[in-house]
Amino acid sequence: MKTSDFYYNLPEELIAQDPLSDRSASRLMVVHRKSHRIEHRSFRDIVDYLNPGDCLVRNNTKVIPARLFGIRKDTGATVELLLLKRRENDIWETLVKPGKKARTGAALTFGDGILTGEIIDVLEDGNRLIQFHYEGIFEEILDELGQMPLPPYITHKLKDKNRYQTVYAKYEGSAAAPTAGLHFTEELFQKLEEKQITIANVTLHVGLGTFRPVKVDDVESHHMHSEFYRIAPEEAEKINQAKKNGGRIVCVGTTSCRTIESAADENGILQAGEGDTDIFIYPGYSFRCMDVLITNFHLPESTLLMLVSALAGKEQMMEAYELAVKERYRFFSFGDAMIILDD
Repeated sequence: MKTSDFYYNLPEELIAQDPLSDRSASRLMVVHRKSHRIEHRSFRDIVDYLNPGDCLVRNNTKVIPARLFGIRKDTGATVELLLLKRRENDIWETLVKPGKKARTGAALTFGDGILTGEIIDVLEDGNRLIQFHYEGIFEEILDELGQMPLPPYITHKLKDKNRYQTVYAKYEGSAAAPTAGLHFTEELFQKLEEKQITIANVTLHVGLGTFRPVKVDDVESHHMHSEFYRIAPEEAEKINQAKKNGGRIVCVGTTSCRTIESAADENGILQAGEGDTDIFIYPGYSFRCMDVLITNFHLPESTLLMLVSALAGKEQMMEAYELAVKERYRFFSFGDAMIILDD
């Protein structure tokens, strides 16, 4: 299976640069994977496609304002820092630009010295480990100095930080939003609960690897990035009980999907706990736990497009994407949505 099999031509003007004023006003492509039928609806119609007894699984990670701009103390040169993962206490794995001169021992300062850092190691992939120093609470300093780490294809400045968060974001740790969840509103969740649809939460802290292109020709040779996840016992029980009672497991986004597929045993029973996952889902994969997927439209040749193709079939999914381009759907993080049903 070749990476080029997942290429499609996307006009640049279809890449959504700004979120809609109403989260749930985005369009919804409904893909019926067994009957090969496609409908065009509004996202707020999502309630019509879920049944009493289904379980909606959402990722309640929260994006941190992980982009920092500062200077090197020795040269006065400007540096851009992206926080990727907290390793321990105040040591973070980061992406530094420009990177060539960011050597071990280099001292950095941010916000007129409110926050300082020292590069203590250069990792194999070029990321840097930085030891930070400050007074007070790190998260409060980050709120003051940091910017939202928007994906590279979004060039517009975000006016409201909260529009790159889901309304149910809770646990800080992501360098990118689980964007399928951006369409949901409190009103929609209320309608789902009134319809007796169970809502379960899992946590997967999304890394920037989600935007990294697949650089190998052979799909199976790609090495997936690792991300931390956590599933509480009571949330695992909700999912297992719904499945036991004949309800469908409906994942909001690829991150929720990868979380439960990583934690499910061969019988599809979800195991509570936490750990790191580098699960790579592509055509040929047999889903253990998930039945239905709500997702956005993904980049050509990306691991996310391969994941949705594993569920719906590569040919059907590439045809759906061609139709989305023809029908002028909005693509990527702030774009429109798709639901892949099991009928």
